[in-house]
Amino acid sequence: MLDHVTIQFDPSNLLILNLIMALMMFGVSLGLKTSDFSAILKAPKAPITGLLAQFLLLPAATYGFILLATPDPGLALGMMLVSACPGGSFSNIMTFIARGNVATSVSMTAISSVGALVLTPFNFLFYANAYEPTRNLVDAIAMDSSQIFMLIFLVLGIPLALGMLTGRKFPQLLKRIEQPMRWVALAVFLLFVIIAFKANFKLFITHYAAFIGLVIAHNSLALGLGYGLARLTRQSAADVRAVTLEVGIQNSGLGLIILFTFMSNQGGAILIAAFWGVWHIVSGLTLSTFWSKRALPHKDLI
Repeated sequence: MLDHVTIQFDPSNLLILNLIMALMMFGVSLGLKTSDFSAILKAPKAPITGLLAQFLLLPAATYGFILLATPDPGLALGMMLVSACPGGSFSNIMTFIARGNVATSVSMTAISSVGALVLTPFNFLFYANAYEPTRNLVDAIAMDSSQIFMLIFLVLGIPLALGMLTGRKFPQLLKRIEQPMRWVALAVFLLFVIIAFKANFKLFITHYAAFIGLVIAHNSLALGLGYGLARLTRQSAADVRAVTLEVGIQNSGLGLIILFTFMSNQGGAILIAAFWGVWHIVSGLTLSTFWSKRALPHKDLI
């Protein structure tokens, strides 16, 4: 049983993780304008497709996968939480590498981050309570959705608003720092994950067989859902790439923040979210590099 595996984590590092997450959201939103949100209303096909896959299909498919695989309850809890999180900001960088529609990717990240205020706690608690083994874990924590809402508001909602305001007030600064900030945030987050893995190396080696296969299969499911729904709804090739990566690159960092804040004793769930943070970068970069070598149809060039 992995429910009570103890992860070595300095509580002071939680503040660092929160700051990293806020920095990543701030960097993503620097180039956003209120007009970008209204533009989605005029061409909603790709963003709505991605958001349906993100917040409706992925959590439901994850629940079905858990019913079939019957993993350890702690691992199942981690999978439910990751699937309930919004798209990660790394997807914007990977969409750029893949020559996908970066505008679609950034708008989806922003909208899913706003939607996560309500949909992340709703989906997580709904499916965690629907599955008896995880229901017992959630009941023991006695956590309600308003607590998760407030945490997400602090690490995603406020930085998003501040980023949009900064980009509007200082357009010249935006041109210089927008792209570098995304890469710096990616590098800092990876460094943080590497340090966490190093501190818990023996633990990961002991239990890797229990969670690596689950994470790889789960991430493949997410990428497949994004790609399949985008193709089914006849998106452009550039939008297919953006939607696929947006759904497959989950904000597992947010999942870690939620876990360390409310469920620090759920070692199995933390192992899932932590390895997701590594694996989705590997799978995303592999897929985006593959796509970068495949030309878009002329009508899709952006």
